[in-house]
Amino acid sequence: MRLDHAIRRGARSIVRLGVLLETAGEYCARFLLLRARGPIDLRARAQWLHESCRAGLSRLSISVETQGKFPPHGLLVANHLSYLDILVLSGIAPCVFVAKKEVRSWPIFGLMARMAGTVFIDRSRSADAVRVNDKMLEALSAGAVVVLFPEGTSSNGATVLPFRPALFEGAVQAGQPIAPAHLRYEVDDGSVENDVCYWGSATFFPHLLRLLARKGLRAIVRVATSAVAFDDRKLAARETHKAVLALAGLPPKRAEGSQQADYSLAGSSRNAE
Repeated sequence: MRLDHAIRRGARSIVRLGVLLETAGEYCARFLLLRARGPIDLRARAQWLHESCRAGLSRLSISVETQGKFPPHGLLVANHLSYLDILVLSGIAPCVFVAKKEVRSWPIFGLMARMAGTVFIDRSRSADAVRVNDKMLEALSAGAVVVLFPEGTSSNGATVLPFRPALFEGAVQAGQPIAPAHLRYEVDDGSVENDVCYWGSATFFPHLLRLLARKGLRAIVRVATSAVAFDDRKLAARETHKAVLALAGLPPKRAEGSQQADYSLAGSSRNAE
């Protein structure tokens, strides 16, 4: 019985990998057609990625449930669990992402991230934050939603790691509102921690095959119902971190003397994607 289950799971993984590759190929071809007509601005690239991700999630039978309203512009900050986070958030609405430079070399995801205008950061060089903040400021000023994962790495979802303040500077300079969001996943079989969350010593391709083999994969995204502008990046990092903890149902980690931002958190209403 176990062998039969393993065979079915392996077959599901291979079939879905084919679907993923076919979808990526289709939308890369669409991108090249857009390029043939002339330059593609950042918002058009975000729209292209949005359509790509919606198609991919649907074809892979990954459902997305949203609680709260996705912001129309400004910075959205969220906890980071997996490369799947980008598909999920972009599938909800067009976004411009900030990602570590290593993502550029990932199969499939790296190519599409480059096409979509993702801003890549070299976290080994602290000075690179200045360049990235300038790019974020440019995207925010153009009216885009910029998504930042300020933990700086992915985790298994047991908690929300402290937010690094350096990349909040672009939103602070632009006077743009910052909306917190929290992601979590559920599966009907397997382990969210090991098969969905991409963290620790996991390697990309074996992890991708395990993820594609899962049945009933669901993403739940909670977004605060209000966004707040800050005039200090450290305060912004501290307060949005507390807001994401609250969205996750985790106790806040308060710093003495810190101000409290007036975030209203998403209620229990649910809108299926």
